[in-house]
Amino acid sequence: MDVDLRKLRYFVAVADELHFGRAAERLHIAQPVLSRQIRALEDELGAELFVRDRRGTLLTPAGEQVLEDARPLLAASQALIRRVRSAARGTPTFTIGFMPGITVTAAVVALTSRRPGLEVRLLRTSWDDQVEVLRDGRADVSVVRLPIDQQGLQVQPLFQEPRVVVLPAGHRLAGEPSVTIADLAGEHLLQDPDAVPEWRDTALEMREKDRPKVPVIHQVEEKLELVAAGAGICVLPLSTAGFYTRSDVIPVPLEGVGPNRVCLAWVASRRSPLIHDFAEAASKTLARPESEAAPKPHPA
Repeated sequence: MDVDLRKLRYFVAVADELHFGRAAERLHIAQPVLSRQIRALEDELGAELFVRDRRGTLLTPAGEQVLEDARPLLAASQALIRRVRSAARGTPTFTIGFMPGITVTAAVVALTSRRPGLEVRLLRTSWDDQVEVLRDGRADVSVVRLPIDQQGLQVQPLFQEPRVVVLPAGHRLAGEPSVTIADLAGEHLLQDPDAVPEWRDTALEMREKDRPKVPVIHQVEEKLELVAAGAGICVLPLSTAGFYTRSDVIPVPLEGVGPNRVCLAWVASRRSPLIHDFAEAASKTLARPESEAAPKPHPA
């Protein structure tokens, strides 16, 4: 028996929404059609995937297992389609994902000098998709900022850099030469607290109910707009803060947090010579010794 990828896509939509009506709208199909497809998938797998009752739609243990396996399978199928279409065009292409604040020019130049005729494409990523672009084939390699889900990936360390806290220009600490985590424990962090565990652990001393809910923020620009408006603070790698220089926010050196680690990542099962060549170029041109002093942010 072969698993129908279309049914798996339908299943993931329902699992994400936990509501057949919303999933049907997302998929642009009628709800009865979606229900029939899910029932057909359950028949094929010989297991019930959802329980529907007065409380809503819930995943069964079997459904949770299917969801865990379906996401990488669907991503791999998308990656296959993208790579086949790229190969059919005849011109070799190589796509590099990179996070804000990271410059990959030197590695690109080294690669293209070694591979004349190669078309190199660059893809700006975010915290949310820096690994996803590898799994679904949008990028061949990605220069990532840890932590990431490394399952199924080859990860090559490049360098690490300090992190800074970005404050609104009028903040009481904006003119300080540095601040500590304890200084910031009462602030509203405009990002997932797990991204800054040192702050999270200190801030837990405060009552959770007194903290405003962290909004869903996908881009650095959004965070900086909220910081400038006085809605909170954010912690960024030094190069990212320097890349987005603006007068209404101030980066301040932050004590008590570990550095941000930058790595090159790719799908471990891939054996492309281009990946090998770029990894070699990146190790020579992008990696920095730990002893190399990082530039300091501009004073307030």
